[in-house]
Amino acid sequence: MSSSPNRKAMAQVSYVNATCIYANNPVPAVNGLNLEIADGEFMVLVGPSGSGKSTALRMLAGLEPVSGGTVEIGGEDVSDKAPRDRDIAMVFQNYALYPHMSVAENMGFALKLRGVEKKERQARVREAAAMLDLEEYLDRRPGALSGGQRQRVAMGRAVVREPSVFLMDEPLSNLDAKLRVETRANIAALQARLGTTTIYVTHDQVEALTMGDRVAVLRDGLLQQVDTPRNLYDSPVNEFVAGFIGSPAMNLREARLVPGGALLGDVAIPLHEETLVAAHRAGLETVTLGLRPEAFTSSLDGPLPLQVTLVEELGADTYVYGQLPGDDPNSKPFVVRHSGRIPPAVGDVLGLDVAQGTELIFDPATGSRVK
Repeated sequence: MSSSPNRKAMAQVSYVNATCIYANNPVPAVNGLNLEIADGEFMVLVGPSGSGKSTALRMLAGLEPVSGGTVEIGGEDVSDKAPRDRDIAMVFQNYALYPHMSVAENMGFALKLRGVEKKERQARVREAAAMLDLEEYLDRRPGALSGGQRQRVAMGRAVVREPSVFLMDEPLSNLDAKLRVETRANIAALQARLGTTTIYVTHDQVEALTMGDRVAVLRDGLLQQVDTPRNLYDSPVNEFVAGFIGSPAMNLREARLVPGGALLGDVAIPLHEETLVAAHRAGLETVTLGLRPEAFTSSLDGPLPLQVTLVEELGADTYVYGQLPGDDPNSKPFVVRHSGRIPPAVGDVLGLDVAQGTELIFDPATGSRVK
């Protein structure tokens, strides 16, 4: 924000073997996390419930203990610093606004506590309000605002503080679907404009892929992979990341290798030569085969028959779910993006062709990607 004469430098954030162990649980909530977040980067931490993503954020905020390793801001170890001394601003899921204060008072309250003079305080609040389209609401109280407006006030309160780092913990989870899409675009645009280092936690992988410069995927307290959204989608390092990133999820099936390909269900499909070479080099006779829903074309006479059990029409896209011959009845439905204009009906059999070179293979024992 341009109105402050002492605009603080942005900051690199580092987790160095950072571990958090709660007293009542011997299993680390975050286990040896090593993660570098560049100056001005928008980093998203994503993972299922219990993966450690919120704990990692709260360790940086000073709200959870660092049991081992360090967390650093701008090259300085802040592991033992009080939250107020870390030059961070946090946006929570529940907004945490003061109901008896106006929007302007809520946004400027932290500055008032810091002793910032009233004139500068008002200028910074007005500038943030203009950025967030809140100018007409400055005299209202939070109770008179919608959920989306309250969320923007919480953002504004963080912005006026001009911190080195923004920390956001599932800030959109209380909004309806349409407002979530709109607000995540606003947050991404605001971050790009301010250039403040931002760490954003979500369980929603679509949110992660659309917002982050890079995305860090966590599971059971362990970092699985950190990369750009495109690389996470195209080149997951293991079966977990492959199945977690992408909506609908990647199809993962155990498949026995046969000359020239693999058995999917009880149908042999051809695999790319490089894929087969990598599998044989790894000494595998059976692999976990990964195929994205868009890796197929469908026709009446395609070699891989899919018995249709569900059709989802989403306007531009149609997704067809079903079972392959020889599928375990308890396995997840196989899903393909239907390329035709007229979708099949439940009960139809759709013939599929697999585009060679789109497949990924994983070691069934370790889950690690082979090719």
